[in-house]
Amino acid sequence: MIIEIFNDKLALAKAAAERAAAALKKALEERGHARVIAATGASQFEFLEALTARRDIDWRNVEMFHLDEYIGLPADHPASFRKFLRERLIAKTGIIQYHFLEVESNPAGVAKEVGAEISAAPIDVAFVGIGENGHLAFNDPPADFESEEPYLIVDLDEACRRQQVGEGWFADISEVPAQAISMSIRQILKAREILVIVPDARKAQAVKACFEGDITPLAPASILRRHPNAIVYLDRDSSALLSR
Repeated sequence: MIIEIFNDKLALAKAAAERAAAALKKALEERGHARVIAATGASQFEFLEALTARRDIDWRNVEMFHLDEYIGLPADHPASFRKFLRERLIAKTGIIQYHFLEVESNPAGVAKEVGAEISAAPIDVAFVGIGENGHLAFNDPPADFESEEPYLIVDLDEACRRQQVGEGWFADISEVPAQAISMSIRQILKAREILVIVPDARKAQAVKACFEGDITPLAPASILRRHPNAIVYLDRDSSALLSR
């Protein structure tokens, strides 16, 4: 795993977008098709803005999966990750191949169906963040490092739910769903390349725990250190507690 540190989140976003574009173009040149996992949340704003501003990617041949979605949340809710991806990625690029987690009903069936689709071929690049509690996707601590299922139904812990309120997606923790569908840890790690975009001071404690502490389900994103081709993008604030 490589850690890169930038002065601010805009420089971080630009560098991560450059690497993401290179990974997508490489897959498109070699196979005529690219498969990508896209993260959501406030940490991805600047990165996605920089990536979607590019005009050198054939997005028509990019197939997208997303990491997670709240169970029971309508697709037009301001906090819906489907809404996030429609507005911040799909509408700006013209992606026509995407697989949403439609969670209004039968989440177990949705997890199985989209799981079969993502398992059909390797993922070229995954864009991920990490939570204030160290979660990877919605795999809160203690995360399941063993499941081979591509998507899991998970319970969201209080720290995770409070983060969603803090980012402004919900007015109060009582509004945050208690469960979600999340891509599993092992499925994330199957991506050929993983770009980990983590700006902001509020992530500094999680960054230190995940990248300098033990590799443990109690710090879910720590497992990224076992991936052979993961790059972590930090800014001055998110890296502030690192000792090296």
